[in-house]
Amino acid sequence: MKRFLGVDAGGTKVHALIVDETGKVLGQGIVLGNGNHQCGKEAAERNIRTACEQALADASLTKDEIEFACFGLAGADRQPDYEILNPMISALKFKRFKIVCDTMIAMRAGTKQSSGVVIISGTGWNSAARNSKNEEQDYGGFGYLFGDAHGSGTDLNTHAFRSVVRAFDGRGPSTLLTKMVLDMTGYEAVEPLYEDVLYGRYQLPKDLGKLIFEAATEGDAVAVQILEQEGTEFGNAANALIRRLHMEQDTFDVVLGGSVFSKSKSLHMIEAIEREVRKVAPYASFVRVEMDPVVGAVMSAMDFADHLIDDVTYNNLHEIKFL
Repeated sequence: MKRFLGVDAGGTKVHALIVDETGKVLGQGIVLGNGNHQCGKEAAERNIRTACEQALADASLTKDEIEFACFGLAGADRQPDYEILNPMISALKFKRFKIVCDTMIAMRAGTKQSSGVVIISGTGWNSAARNSKNEEQDYGGFGYLFGDAHGSGTDLNTHAFRSVVRAFDGRGPSTLLTKMVLDMTGYEAVEPLYEDVLYGRYQLPKDLGKLIFEAATEGDAVAVQILEQEGTEFGNAANALIRRLHMEQDTFDVVLGGSVFSKSKSLHMIEAIEREVRKVAPYASFVRVEMDPVVGAVMSAMDFADHLIDDVTYNNLHEIKFL
């Protein structure tokens, strides 16, 4: 019986999962704390090790009994990161392992295929792709200065407030966002809200951006334009990856993950992504992430070990639920 380990390590939690060759859970470990070496190497190393040890103990297994381990790590972005991460993960003494960016395990959690494209939009934004030759490319996560789109949750918060300000001072058209933002913030007029934000007396809610989706569903032209603009830019980033990996004629899924996609009440952004991507990759399909990223890490471990994920195994993995 083969056993596979997957690890999802982010800025606030490390989750390790062990399954057998049919996708049934054998053990898991969860550590609440930093797993990103960019936010603290010692803490990340300790928390990743602890989560793995918890999972092994829960499964009553040793490291030597793990066929393959895949580590989906936040911060596994560039070569300098891997110069830190390779010795860190090697020290765990798993006989066969691979490190990938956590974006890639999110992609794998959304598709039955081992290749595809993923766009993640949550607090931040990034995109990545893997072709049928297991070649990978990624974009994003470093901010506007480095060419990123404006479609993250943080950016949409800015768009919402900015649109209200522009409508207020005459530089932009009127928008339903004005009333929505005032209602959410508890202000009766834009000017006092404007001044309190300007002089640091008030901090805007972190979920202000969700109002753009609500306004778009009511036909607000400003909100629709924002979502279509950002969706087009997401599609542009995906297309650049598709071209670089020569995937134009391939059949694959574009996986949409993160809170912006999962909580959106409007399809304008997603439809704009689809329109843009299909200009370059006409055989692409579009799906939202349904499984936990740590399951994507386990599936990646199976892929790297050349273990076939048949329908029974996939269904078992798909049924895994976490509290």
